[in-house]
Amino acid sequence: MEAYTGFAEVYDIFMDNVPYEEWAEYLRGILKEYGIVEGLALELGCGTGNLTTRLAEKGYDMIGVDGSAEMLQIALDKKNETGYDILYLLQDMREFELYGTVRAVVSVCDSVNYITEPEELGRVFSLVNNYLDASGIFVFDFNTEYKYREVLGNQTIAEDREESSFIWENYYDEEQRVNEYELTLFIREEDGRYGKYQETHFQRAYTLEEIKMLIEQSGLEYVTAYDAYTRNPPGGRSERISVVARERGK
Repeated sequence: MEAYTGFAEVYDIFMDNVPYEEWAEYLRGILKEYGIVEGLALELGCGTGNLTTRLAEKGYDMIGVDGSAEMLQIALDKKNETGYDILYLLQDMREFELYGTVRAVVSVCDSVNYITEPEELGRVFSLVNNYLDASGIFVFDFNTEYKYREVLGNQTIAEDREESSFIWENYYDEEQRVNEYELTLFIREEDGRYGKYQETHFQRAYTLEEIKMLIEQSGLEYVTAYDAYTRNPPGGRSERISVVARERGK
């Protein structure tokens, strides 16, 4: 089943605990550290545009790429409401194409974990390097194996809201290092009845060492990593890690 179809409709409802404003401020801080205070920037896996919009508010000329038409439609609705001149592209991040280079690329909410084949993730990194300006910066996060194994594991999570509810059945295959979660959604329709939707999502657990290797192989330069959205070094119990890489000459 294709991911982020039915879920797109209620994504923002169930993700209201994500501190997008804090994340946007954190990313701006890192970009400013490398002299990027304005100009063209790309978000890979932009979803419904929550972070894209906030970075546009902070003065960046934003492009958003996502593979879900349903998610992008919601992002476009937000664009029309806010008036920001954001370019949204319906593209698979493994094959994305731009019309020119950008000063920075960002990717949040473990989008890279959805690339379950290491060689394909390496291709994403190569494309990022190709479309970055000279010495441009790439900042992204990824979920750790610790999170998949110890935090999510094999459990069922359910949440009920007034307009919708979901059941999340999570399975982590330690041997393959692939996390599968099956979502069952119940969404209130206009006539008051609830429609049932089902999706299956797959993510791969990567180690920081694997990420570093793929970065270097792609032509990017690995710069540093943090326990996500802090300036602390990552540790064995980090659930999410933020990585900074740089274009170093094509």
